[in-house]
Amino acid sequence: MGQMLLAVAAALLLVQGLGAVLIYRAQRESYEVGMLNAAAFRLIAETRGPGWYSRRLRRPDVPFGGIPPRGFDVEYSAAAPIAASEARDSRAERKLAQILNDQNFPKAELAVVHRSVGADPVARAATLARSRHHRWAQGKTRDVMDNHLLVVAVRPLQQETWMVARVRTPRAVNILVTPLILQTLVIYIVLVGAVALILRRITRPLAALTNRVERFAVRQDADGQLAPSGPDDMRRLIVAHNAMEGRIAAMLDEKDVMLGAIGHDLKTPLAALRVRIESVQDESERARMAATIEDIVRTLDDILSLARVGRPGDPLERTELSALVASVVEEYEDMGEAVELGESERIVLELRPTWLRRALRNLIGNALRYGQRARVSLRHEGSRAIVLIDDDGPGIPEDEIEAMTNPFTRGDPSRNTATGGAGLGLALARAIADQHGGALRLSNRLSGDGKTVGLTARLEIPIT
Repeated sequence: MGQMLLAVAAALLLVQGLGAVLIYRAQRESYEVGMLNAAAFRLIAETRGPGWYSRRLRRPDVPFGGIPPRGFDVEYSAAAPIAASEARDSRAERKLAQILNDQNFPKAELAVVHRSVGADPVARAATLARSRHHRWAQGKTRDVMDNHLLVVAVRPLQQETWMVARVRTPRAVNILVTPLILQTLVIYIVLVGAVALILRRITRPLAALTNRVERFAVRQDADGQLAPSGPDDMRRLIVAHNAMEGRIAAMLDEKDVMLGAIGHDLKTPLAALRVRIESVQDESERARMAATIEDIVRTLDDILSLARVGRPGDPLERTELSALVASVVEEYEDMGEAVELGESERIVLELRPTWLRRALRNLIGNALRYGQRARVSLRHEGSRAIVLIDDDGPGIPEDEIEAMTNPFTRGDPSRNTATGGAGLGLALARAIADQHGGALRLSNRLSGDGKTVGLTARLEIPIT
């Protein structure tokens, strides 16, 4: 929704900006033409006689020599009142020439410049004089000094005297920008508000569907399905998703029933075999047979656990992870295994203790099997708890590390039970990490000269 609103706002800003520029240019041109017409009127009226326009501006209650309340007297000057450093407005000069020509004004030399009232000596003196004669103008003098002043100088070709007209008015930008800004704000409020309402109607069910998918990814349970809502496309999507959830949940239920039946049907004859091998007289043969049965049972347990890890039956429990890791390490220490507990931080989080114990045992057992030693440490990194298991083994080729967490993949391609089982330990540990929203990462440890000195298994669990 935020991205859509941002895109609409950006597009609206572009369109409104282009429109505002065109409107501003059109209105400014009209505004400048109006100022030039006012100046031309004063000059044309002045041709009726020197001072004619100024006398028309005077009021009866203002004595001769007073300052008219509007505009400025037309000034007569022997020299052009345009400084050499001032930039003349050639476009305005062309427009003024056309206006005067249309009114049959004599051919003349023109000069047009822009100033502020305070920068023009005549306009400044007139403004100060007005403030002395009229109380209403005294408080506005400072503001008037900043007003825009159009200075138009005309010298007929057959004369030596310049006629200078001044037109004062606020700058066009001050007149035009405020309405454009207000117009833009109103358009933004109306259009963006309408788009926001439409997007909210679409995104609210979409956000609910996203949350539902995330929950279903953790616990594949068809309970609590969403009721169809929103536009027709969203309603159809929710209905289709609910149907898909139902089918997935039914398939998983069938899988669990099948796995339970397989486990029962296989473990029962294995238990009977355990009893029967007791009648075998040869102890070494009996031990080998018992070891084979145990290996089959362990493999069967791993396969069933890997199949069920996505739908755990036990709930999340608030657990002190450091204590859980220490208890697993103590189990191996009690058995005389070379397992050490390194630096450990106290971390409490929600997890499934039984499954995480299984993952830690698989990783530590893998380290002992291939590296003869295991060093376990626990630390806190950002929003994750990190369990590190280091060994002193030969490591794993870099191009095979990712494949080692796949089921039935082993470093030793043989099925020798002395160096491992069916290759399900790392796959089960990774599945348990994924179940908790974490990850399992394997990496080789290198010495200073670049040789592999062991493998590090990094188990990451998010802290929520």
